[in-house]
Amino acid sequence: MPRPTQQDSAPRERWGLAHIYSSYNNTIIHITDITGSETITITSGGQMVKSDRMESSPTAAMMAAKKAAEIARDQGINALHVKIKAPGGHNGPMNPGQGAQAAIRALSRMGLRIGIIEDVTPIPHDGCRKKGGKRGRRV
Repeated sequence: MPRPTQQDSAPRERWGLAHIYSSYNNTIIHITDITGSETITITSGGQMVKSDRMESSPTAAMMAAKKAAEIARDQGINALHVKIKAPGGHNGPMNPGQGAQAAIRALSRMGLRIGIIEDVTPIPHDGCRKKGGKRGRRV
């Protein structure tokens, strides 16, 4: 029986990393190779819309993800591991903005296979003192 050649087998998957930074002000999508050292494309919600208040919207995130996915597919990447990052740290919110979910959904719809979805929000380990004074922020 003849051995299967490269043409007979399924198309090889080339994996990449999608770093999605999603705050309440903007959504940034940064696609790199699997090592994370070589950038393939960076897009953001602010590049897609004119008004400042729309930068973090799901619509802007979807448009940015679509543009990033097209460039990544042209470079030969057809599968992505996703790392989602919120501002976090001491003063930022620990949950990502509304653009993160829309961006992942748009990447998936563009035909890219989604692998692991990981949350890489920075967590404080009791470093600097949080702002707000002795009795906290009085509203």
